[in-house]
Amino acid sequence: MEIHAESIDTVSNGQVKAIAVEDIQATFGSTSIDLISKPLGSRILSFSDEWFAAAENLTTPTAPIRKPGVFVFSGAWYDGWETRRHNTEPFDWVVFRLGVASGRVKGVEIDTAFFNGNHAPEVAVQACFASDDREEEIKSKDFGEWETILPIQECGPSQRHAWLLPETTKPYTHVRLQMFPDGGIARFRLFGDVQAVLPQDTSAVFDLAAIVNGGVAIKCSDQHFGTKDNLLLPGRGKDMGDGWETKRTRGVHVDWCIIKLGVSGIIEKLLIDTAHFRGNFPQKVQVFAAPASETAPEHDSSAWVEILSPQKTGPDFEHVYEGSVLSQVQDKAYGSVKLVMIPDGGISRIKVFGRKAV
Repeated sequence: MEIHAESIDTVSNGQVKAIAVEDIQATFGSTSIDLISKPLGSRILSFSDEWFAAAENLTTPTAPIRKPGVFVFSGAWYDGWETRRHNTEPFDWVVFRLGVASGRVKGVEIDTAFFNGNHAPEVAVQACFASDDREEEIKSKDFGEWETILPIQECGPSQRHAWLLPETTKPYTHVRLQMFPDGGIARFRLFGDVQAVLPQDTSAVFDLAAIVNGGVAIKCSDQHFGTKDNLLLPGRGKDMGDGWETKRTRGVHVDWCIIKLGVSGIIEKLLIDTAHFRGNFPQKVQVFAAPASETAPEHDSSAWVEILSPQKTGPDFEHVYEGSVLSQVQDKAYGSVKLVMIPDGGISRIKVFGRKAV
């Protein structure tokens, strides 16, 4: 099969930069979220084919798995998206609605884990900004308003690939993943930041930290069992894997997570949920806040102000802290919060309710 001439090297100068696997977390993990993550509420609108493995697997938040020797009606079982051989069209495709109102795309990851001999030879990504009432148009293969944000890139078998895109302020609502000409992809990640639709009423109280409102968990002390990004997802966690969980520790210790709020605001209420953490919830929780700035302070900075003193927690419970329990919040605007677990354990969600700073 002929491989397209446009490779990683030919588009890296000033356009698209290939990111080494070991640098993916450092490049995207502290400033971006996965805009098409399934728990975020992204949707697949349409696809060209999914004969061997379902397109919905592309947005599964956990790493791909393998089941050697397991066969289903269509063939060998794969944890990913796999189409028929000998595609008569130039490419196979999947159309996604982002899980947020709109987002600015910073990077792309394609993982071909366990697809070896049947992996996608090349991929590209297109995007558009369109209202949801045009969904029937957008999901059609003849929709003509796509613009390429990741030019055609070569893929290898059973490996992660990532690319940093040129900086842009343009928001998008939908993306189309293209696979040339057919094959299999395990996971698709679309890194970026949220362009949120926030209340215009300055007296409205909403979750300042929610991912859908632009919040980002930028750094933590440890995330051995469950990632920090889960803390800001909508709703309650579906199981113990859908939360932030650290290693067991011995002796005096605390774990922490720094969250940059989607918009600076006056904090009125905190909700810390230990859903599904029944034998591994933290003994206590504590919360600090810092004024809005370009970047959040380091965890040991003197800029942090304690707004919630250490409070005992319980298993599988939504803990609400407001009123006199909170301190240093009256008429003070903050742009970041630091959640502290004493000494360690697991938390499903944190919600920081407040009003936009005027």
